[in-house]
Amino acid sequence: MIEQLDILAFGAHADDVEIGMGGTIAKYVASGKKIGICDLTRAELSSNGTVEGRQLEARRAADILGVQVRENLMHRDRGLYLTEEAIKEVVTIIRKYRPKVVFTPYIVDRHPDHGNCTNIVEEAFFSAGIRKFHTDDEYPSFRPAKLIYYMINGFHKPDFVIDISDFIEQKVASLNAYESQFQTSAESVDTPLVNGYIETVKAREKLFGKEVGVSFAEGFKVKTPIVLNRDLLGEL
Repeated sequence: MIEQLDILAFGAHADDVEIGMGGTIAKYVASGKKIGICDLTRAELSSNGTVEGRQLEARRAADILGVQVRENLMHRDRGLYLTEEAIKEVVTIIRKYRPKVVFTPYIVDRHPDHGNCTNIVEEAFFSAGIRKFHTDDEYPSFRPAKLIYYMINGFHKPDFVIDISDFIEQKVASLNAYESQFQTSAESVDTPLVNGYIETVKAREKLFGKEVGVSFAEGFKVKTPIVLNRDLLGEL
């Protein structure tokens, strides 16, 4: 049996998770938590880079953050749709790794794949806990405790933030691992990603941090309330 993960983060493309919550991942890895990432597509329609190159970059980024597991379901880029097959594949990943918490992109985003990824993950999150919901790989049913949404391109008012002040440079390093996406070269096509995108992400986290009196923070959305594990004054 594969060891249980504490956190499993889903993204439509390699680099989505790092953009939205790379600092949070680094922070929890440093505290001894076991974390996995599952990318749903090959990202073959990216203006820059190749499928093979992006997979190498994804592994490099995962190593920088200390991620224990990285999977890719190899769906077509711009081919993510809410189908029974896609739901079953994500159910299998959830049951395989039995994460305590699942993260997925916030559905309000300029890229349709990000929202479609979350439609699939939400369905799978629920179905994974149904004993009679069958998949080809018959792992036992399992439903994580919480589903949380991270932000990729958007700047939305978060429901809560996580202080990543000590891990912002590790997050930036994980993004810089995606040289084909965020760095200009002689072969690259001009896109918003190679024109200060990492700086924009860092500025967003600085603004989120300013809201709560820390240097940098990542913002998250939820559909159900977060339970405080200490008394209110302790949390504040």
